[in-house]
Amino acid sequence: MSVGKAVEIGGFAPARFAAVKDAFAANFAAGEELGARVTLVEAGEVVLDLWAGFADRKATVPWDERTLTPVFSTTKAIAALMIARLVDAGRLDYGQTVASVWPEFGQSGKRAVTVEQAISHQAGLPGFPDRTDPAIWYHWDAVCAKLAAMAPMWPVGTASGYHPITVGFITGEIFRRVDGRTMAEALRQDIALPFGLDLFIGLPDAEVDRVADLQRPSALPQFGEINDATRAAFLTPWSAAAGKGPDAWRRLPVPSTNGHVTAESMARLMGALANDGWLEGDEILSPALIAEASRERIRGQDLVLPFDMSWGAGFMRNAPNFPWGPGTETFGHAGWGGACAFADPRAKLGGAYVMNKQGTALMGDLRPRRLIEAAYH
Repeated sequence: MSVGKAVEIGGFAPARFAAVKDAFAANFAAGEELGARVTLVEAGEVVLDLWAGFADRKATVPWDERTLTPVFSTTKAIAALMIARLVDAGRLDYGQTVASVWPEFGQSGKRAVTVEQAISHQAGLPGFPDRTDPAIWYHWDAVCAKLAAMAPMWPVGTASGYHPITVGFITGEIFRRVDGRTMAEALRQDIALPFGLDLFIGLPDAEVDRVADLQRPSALPQFGEINDATRAAFLTPWSAAAGKGPDAWRRLPVPSTNGHVTAESMARLMGALANDGWLEGDEILSPALIAEASRERIRGQDLVLPFDMSWGAGFMRNAPNFPWGPGTETFGHAGWGGACAFADPRAKLGGAYVMNKQGTALMGDLRPRRLIEAAYH
């Protein structure tokens, strides 16, 4: 998308959200987008839905309402919801130990690690510090066994240190041990199919033709001061999968990184969390559990991300960085490249932004930030 070139915008924006449409167009006019979509849901109703640009790098396939987008760590918001549903059903407690449902996890000083500590990035397992075959990431049981045997890289509960990929295996294995299904299977059977939502953790081959091509960023994110935890999480040759190609990775049901969604479906899901848990007339999570899941578990300088972070039970909290408007009780998750999703229970507003031209911001990408600020104004 060249700078200054007008873009045709699909979808709708009522007059009160005209500033959001203007900001969306401005992102394209500035050459910051290839293809993108933003959706807002207020009190359970889709009140804005805009898309524009192209789904492929050659700019030949128009972005439309069926385009699926990889959203990387924004997937963690879905994982947090799925764990919260187990708690809501009385099948799991945030305060119980991980080892109580996954005994092998109790090795190497981790017997007392609780579910809420593990899913709020306090368990000290952000990645593998020792040399590891990067093909391990394609093998669920092997990754879980290695995490179960690993000693924490810092004293558990003293700080958060973002677990970009490993937290998906941890939350996913906790879910599987309790429910019997993978989190991806439960998402499809319990939420996505019943409510007609385009939400996938791990992408079926039948949906590949709908997925937007990614235009990778030209530089690495700024991680700030590099330490052992940062290196293990992001900067070793084995910190991400390698050896089998992107199609093999995309199929894997890893609930930390492998979400493929439409903005509308992700916004409807987050809109339910902003609306006392109601989605299309059904309660997918009780108001009490929404409050409990989004409640702060730890706050302070993260050991991996270069931010002062506040973590709920798997959710990023809006304060103290406020990437998603002014709400002090807003929560959600950012994803690599710029995608994000959020829920603001006070305003009953949920939203999602997806794109295929990736930026380098680890959180608070300016493109969605402008749209969200315009919506609140």
